[in-house]
Amino acid sequence: SGLPMTACRLNGYDLPRTSRERFTAGDPTATDALQPADLVFFATRTRKSVSHVGIYIGDGRFIHAPGRGKTIRIDSLSQNYYRRRLIGARHFL
Repeated sequence: SGLPMTACRLNGYDLPRTSRERFTAGDPTATDALQPADLVFFATRTRKSVSHVGIYIGDGRFIHAPGRGKTIRIDSLSQNYYRRRLIGARHFL
């Protein structure tokens, strides 16, 4: 959740501190209506709880930090792993 926080702060926006808090804030956005800069939320640890967040960049792709010590990367929301774990999106801008 550090990547979205840093990106927003560098652009003058404040976000709630944790990914779970962010999931309850902002305007809910349907995944078929995503716009660049919308946050996409995943349950990577359990099926019910938000545990990962990325920034939608368009064309079905999002940028995220997959874990401590791993390289920031771009992945597709249609990848089986992320598609199964996507639990919602929020618009903040």
